[in-house]
Amino acid sequence: MARLEIQQIPVWSDNYVYLAHEAETGLTAVVDPAEAAPVLAAAEKRGWKITHIINTHHHPDHVGGNLEIKDATGCTIVGAACDAERIPGIDVQVADGDTFQLGNASAKVFEVPGHTSGHIAYWFEGSDALFCGDTLFAMGCGRLFEGTPAQMWTSLSKFLALPDETLIYCAHEYTQSNAAFALSVEPENADLIQRSKDVDTARAADMPTIPCTLGIERKTNPFLRPDSAHLQATIGMSGQNLTDVFAKTRELKDNF
Repeated sequence: MARLEIQQIPVWSDNYVYLAHEAETGLTAVVDPAEAAPVLAAAEKRGWKITHIINTHHHPDHVGGNLEIKDATGCTIVGAACDAERIPGIDVQVADGDTFQLGNASAKVFEVPGHTSGHIAYWFEGSDALFCGDTLFAMGCGRLFEGTPAQMWTSLSKFLALPDETLIYCAHEYTQSNAAFALSVEPENADLIQRSKDVDTARAADMPTIPCTLGIERKTNPFLRPDSAHLQATIGMSGQNLTDVFAKTRELKDNF
C-alpha cells in the first residue's frame, strides 16, 4: 500500500491546507483548499500535478479554492454525498464506509456530523493519516454549528477506534488556545501540562503543532476524555453519562 507524501500549506490566519501526493502513480489531492493561489504555487514548486480535491465539509475556508483549482487543473472534486449541494464543483460523492482511492493509496471515509451536518473525514491507514477537517483539533474539537453533542461524541468515538500512531491532520492551528482550555478542566494532568509547555515552545519559534498523534490526543484532549475521573470531578459531572460529560465540556469551551 502506497504511503502518501503530505505537504502542509498555511493559509489565512490559522488554516492548514494539505497536498497529499501518491508518488507511484503521480496523483495529488488537495485537502480543503481555503484559497487557490498558494496551493497551486506549492504544487508547481514540487512538480506535482493536482488531480483531486477532497473536501471534509462545506465551510468557505475549506472549499473556497475549489473552483479556481478545478479550472486551473481539471481535477476531480470529492465530497460528502449527504452534503453534495454545498460542495462547489463536486464530481464524486462518498459516504460512511466508502473507500476513496488516490492511486495506490486508499482512504476509509467516515461520516462525522457535529461541526456541520455533512462533515466527513478520510483515513489513509497506510499513511497513518487522518484528514479530519474541523471535527477534531489538537486538544480540541469543532464547534457544534449544525449538530448535537451526541452526534459529535459519536463522531469522535469513531476516531478513538483508530491506532495511536494515526497522525491528525486537522485544518486549524488552534492548539495553544485549546491547551489553555484543556488545562482549565484537567489542571493536574501531567501529560497535558508537559504538552502545553511543548506547544508554547513550538509556537514561540513559529513552528506548527500539526500533525499530532492520536495517542497524545487520547492523553491530553478533553473532548476525547469524558471518561476521565479528573475531568468529571473538575466540571462537576462525576459518574455522569459520557455524552453529557462531553456536552458540558463543549459548553464550557464555548464560553471560555
